[in-house]
Amino acid sequence: MGSQDDQADGTGRRALLGAAVLGAGGAVLGLSGTARAAGRAGGGGLKSLPKPTIIGHRGAAGYRPEHTFGSYELALDLGADIVEAGDLCPTKDGHLVCRHEPEIGGTTNVADHPEFAGRKTTKVLDGVSTTGWFTEDFTLAELKTLRAVERIPANRPHNTLYNGRWEIPTFEEVLKWQDEQTRKRGKQVWIYPETKHPTYFRKLGLGLEERVAKLLRKHGKDRRNSPVILQSFEPTSIQRLNTLVDNPLVVLLSTADSRPWDFVETGDPRTVADLITPKGLREIAGYAQGIGPTLDLVITKNADGSLGDRTTLVADAHKVGLILHPYTMRNENPFLPKEFRRGSDPDGYGDAFGAFRTYFATGIDGVFTDNADTGVLAREDFVNG
Repeated sequence: MGSQDDQADGTGRRALLGAAVLGAGGAVLGLSGTARAAGRAGGGGLKSLPKPTIIGHRGAAGYRPEHTFGSYELALDLGADIVEAGDLCPTKDGHLVCRHEPEIGGTTNVADHPEFAGRKTTKVLDGVSTTGWFTEDFTLAELKTLRAVERIPANRPHNTLYNGRWEIPTFEEVLKWQDEQTRKRGKQVWIYPETKHPTYFRKLGLGLEERVAKLLRKHGKDRRNSPVILQSFEPTSIQRLNTLVDNPLVVLLSTADSRPWDFVETGDPRTVADLITPKGLREIAGYAQGIGPTLDLVITKNADGSLGDRTTLVADAHKVGLILHPYTMRNENPFLPKEFRRGSDPDGYGDAFGAFRTYFATGIDGVFTDNADTGVLAREDFVNG
């Protein structure tokens, strides 16, 4: 963990901002359904976003290969309030590119490039032996010769139609695209980048946070009300960002029994279960404005995949001024709780609207979804129902 001194600078300011966000959220939730959904993202920071906020997960990943401009733009077309434009991984020459993971064998056509056959290797990524091709072994120019492909073709065979159509975007290209889309659409476009495996990359001399902060400063998007929310599964990455930029910050939380990799590396024995206690949430509220928990931390799952009990996480987080943006809602059967599945086709849709309604009813502030259009319709049903 970072030292208390690292956190102290922004703690008071962030705690106040967190409280302001919560207060605004309460006010928004008190409005009529139509008014609630009608809020538009402007220069007012987090409080200007509609509730519940629909976040396009890696763009419109349900319909296009993820982390491409085709996916990002479709998410906006489908009504997403925010686009998760940027799981940020560095190149060998220090640029930041948007890929789900540094291993790109499953998301690009790199295997079809004989000139890169020798780059295939096995590395230990956050304790897991991983074989493939890695962004940090390529220059940006080399990565730009590749094209994106569908990551889960068994669930999304229709998306393979678009394999090879789009290149890998850089974070700087995304920041420029955000401005272009804001002008074109006449409303503020929001993005939600994530620092991927920050401890792993820092050990390679490719620290992410400083690179992110430098680009945000260059484009004037490093402020409290800037339409860029930063997220990471490593709390120390968010603490580091808190000392570098004023953007809204979110700590991502995996399964309750997991440990953030920065905790593993530094010998911090705590698990996610410790971070979601009232004490853990108070600590997070000292340097971040929100949490991004897996949906199973909001409503538990039974062994058969059906929904279990609603937890106290939403209430506990709101009590300390944190917003909640859980992940990830998808329309296909395998990704839905058992009671919302319809049939057994791996690419068949289940009752996604029922699942959205169930999760919205917990009081979450927003949700990541691969199907922004479904999320927007589900929100209309929820706020006007």
